[in-house]
Amino acid sequence: MNQDEIKKFLESFIPKRERTIVVIDFGNVEKWKNGLGWRVGIRELASLLKHFTYGKRFLRRFYYGADYGQKEKSSELTDWSRYMLRTADLNGLEVIDKRVKYIYSPDNIYGFEKKCDLDVEMAVDLIRERDNYDTIILFSGDGDLVVALKYLKEEYNKKAIVMSARGHMGREIIDAKRGGIIDEILYADDFEYRLNMDRFSKRG
Repeated sequence: MNQDEIKKFLESFIPKRERTIVVIDFGNVEKWKNGLGWRVGIRELASLLKHFTYGKRFLRRFYYGADYGQKEKSSELTDWSRYMLRTADLNGLEVIDKRVKYIYSPDNIYGFEKKCDLDVEMAVDLIRERDNYDTIILFSGDGDLVVALKYLKEEYNKKAIVMSARGHMGREIIDAKRGGIIDEILYADDFEYRLNMDRFSKRG
């Protein structure tokens, strides 16, 4: 998509905004930087979402791990995790979090890996809120939600649009598009001028 096509696409959403749910798997979105060469900013993302959904905060859903550090009994978020979750909240996103697990991994240079999978929560919320939307916009290249999207398409005729970065999209997403389960695929690469948190500093 070029900028003119993106503008027309966003304008087409104006009559749909009150019946669109946005699901952001931000743990997945963070990984896009490896292919994009730039990071998707939360503020920039929230600004873009205003074109897709409007008014109802609970339809702008931000899923992200809450990191309390390696100590299981710790009740204090790490500075980075606190900053990310607070930034999402202050920018009008409905934050859904779950505690990050630290898993021992001798092959990792740090000796551990972090894990926080919110796919079940996303799938349940999509089904639970089905009466409040007609269109789903999913920010994730992970194919694990395809089963839920298929169910919602077949049983409730929900339209699904997926945004991911090129090279970060699961095979399941591509197959679901070919099978009519996903209506459209968008690429974050094309939306850089709206999503790149460093775009202004780069111009300088």
